[in-house]
Amino acid sequence: MEGVEVFTGIVEEVGTVVVREELSDSAVLQIRAQRVLEDVTLGDSIAVNGVCLTVTAVRPDGDAGVWSTDVMAETLTRSSLGAAAAGALVNLERAVTPHTRLGGHLMQGHVDGVGRIVSRAPGEHWEVVRIALPPELARYVVEKGSIAVDGVSLTVSAVSAADLPEPWFEVSLIPTTLRETTLGARALGAPVNLEVDVIAKYVERLLGGGAR
Repeated sequence: MEGVEVFTGIVEEVGTVVVREELSDSAVLQIRAQRVLEDVTLGDSIAVNGVCLTVTAVRPDGDAGVWSTDVMAETLTRSSLGAAAAGALVNLERAVTPHTRLGGHLMQGHVDGVGRIVSRAPGEHWEVVRIALPPELARYVVEKGSIAVDGVSLTVSAVSAADLPEPWFEVSLIPTTLRETTLGARALGAPVNLEVDVIAKYVERLLGGGAR
């Protein structure tokens, strides 16, 4: 949530949190990675489970590297990074450039809320995952629309009624997503960061239905 860059929700690699340092009003995460550090410079933005964070330091670590980032109190409170301990696996994506292919959908790296995985139904070629979401976000989620789950751009395959006490939506994960992101190993009850399509929020505001 600290950055102003744009992402597409196409995860480049899964990194590992190797150190978490608690400060009075923030935390410092050190994350082991390889691909996202190939051309990184200090001040660059990398999405961590869909949260835009700024690179503050980089050091070599064997055949890879470790980069550091400061995570502010608001980010810790509003995203699942508040519980990200050493050893946690995280989805990583560098901010887009003018030459990046837009394979997913445009994302800001600003988490709108935290959802919870409530069911997984494996199929022959994909797995249907149902995710409960905060009631205030349900109106922004529509069937066949886009949503980011832990920084992964996904298409919504089904939605519940928006007025349920605990509304939900479903996504169908293909083998590549299950294998190349953390979503393949997320257990029932696990928290996931959600970013709804920003276009829906702009439309609501223009029609006079949003918070002022």
